[in-house]
Amino acid sequence: MFKKFSFWIWGTIVAQLLNAAFHSLSFFMKPEPANDTEKQLFDLVNNYKPDAGMGFNPSFASLFTGLSLCFTLICLFGAALNWYLNKKNITADLWKGVLMIQIIIFGAVFAAMLAFTFAPPIICTFLIFIFICGSYLSLKI
Repeated sequence: MFKKFSFWIWGTIVAQLLNAAFHSLSFFMKPEPANDTEKQLFDLVNNYKPDAGMGFNPSFASLFTGLSLCFTLICLFGAALNWYLNKKNITADLWKGVLMIQIIIFGAVFAAMLAFTFAPPIICTFLIFIFICGSYLSLKI
C-alpha cells in the first residue's frame, strides 16, 4: 500500500486499541463517593432496579456497564479488523468501503460522546475518527 495510508491506518489501529484500554480501566476501578449526596447517588445507581418489562430489572450500574463493555468491544473489533485487513493487503477499493463504514460508525460514536460525555472520551474518540478519515483520504483508487 502507500506510505501515507500506512501511517493513517496504523494510527487508527493504535487509537482504537488505546481507547479500548483506557475505557476498560473503568471495569477495574470502583469510584468512591466523596460526600453524602454522592453516596446516595451511588446507592441508587447500584441498587435501584426499575421494572423494564418482561421480568428484566437491571440496575442503572449494570446498564452502564453493558454500554461501556460494548464501546470497548467496538474499538477492539475495529482495531482487529483494520490490522487483519492491512496484513492481508486488500485492494484500495475494498479499503474505501470498509473505512466508509467505520467513518459512519465512529462518526456517530464521536457525536454521541460529544453530546453526552466529558473531555477524555471525546478526545480519544475524535482521534479515532480523524485517523479513519485520514486513512480514507490517503487512499487513491
